[in-house]
Amino acid sequence: QVQLVESGGGLVQAGGSLRLSCTASGRTVSTYNMGWFRQAPGKEREFVASITWSGGYTYYADSVKGRFTISRDNAKNTVYLQMNSLKPEDTAVYYCAPSVRMEPRPGVSWGQGTQVTVSS
Repeated sequence: QVQLVESGGGLVQAGGSLRLSCTASGRTVSTYNMGWFRQAPGKEREFVASITWSGGYTYYADSVKGRFTISRDNAKNTVYLQMNSLKPEDTAVYYCAPSVRMEPRPGVSWGQGTQVTVSS
């Protein structure tokens, strides 16, 4: 079973940037497509971005397209999410997980996530 640890969240003003990291342990994720998801208070978890196992293709939710960039370093078993031009509506707990298109892979074990708070 892979364990995922998200980090890099924090409090930032609107227009600012953050870089999230997701490091896996227990087994390699280099053969998995990986995604970032987020959950705002009172809302369901939603898709943010995903990247294929090789890093060759990336996909984004319309709400973050042009502002967020997903990347990965398979040698480090780590996936990143660079977030620029942050908006208050980006406030949420961010999670990473193995993904299938824009959905988490069935049976995924979620980490604790990392809180991102964007002030106006």
